[in-house]
Amino acid sequence: MSTRAQVRFATREEGVSFNEHPEKIHAQFYVHSDGYPEGLGVEIAESFLHCKINRWEIEDLTIKHGDLEYIYYIWQAPGKSTWISIFEDNSFPGYCDNCEQLLPSRLSKCIFVGEPSDLIDKYGEKLKDVDRDYTDYA
Repeated sequence: MSTRAQVRFATREEGVSFNEHPEKIHAQFYVHSDGYPEGLGVEIAESFLHCKINRWEIEDLTIKHGDLEYIYYIWQAPGKSTWISIFEDNSFPGYCDNCEQLLPSRLSKCIFVGEPSDLIDKYGEKLKDVDRDYTDYA
């Protein structure tokens, strides 16, 4: 099974919290597999540190996916550091394996807020157990 995710770009603005979904986004990408923080999250952080991006599909801002596991926000503004928020998205109801009925949806929750280096510190060590391509651009 794939771990699907969306990456959304938002402008850092006064009064907008990093641990809440912003109303305005400027671009979004869809990633069909390896969307978990130890995979895609670390890849996003590495892209800021090492100029590396793989497996992303540019999307129209109006597209809504009903089967995402994670939503990432990349917060940027001129002269300010970049921050990343990760939401575990359980809004897709899913199906009960035993009774084949639609299950109620669960709300998404923020599981990470920080700078790219913080994300690597938190999730990067878990990569040792994950089989994925890695190129060191340092």
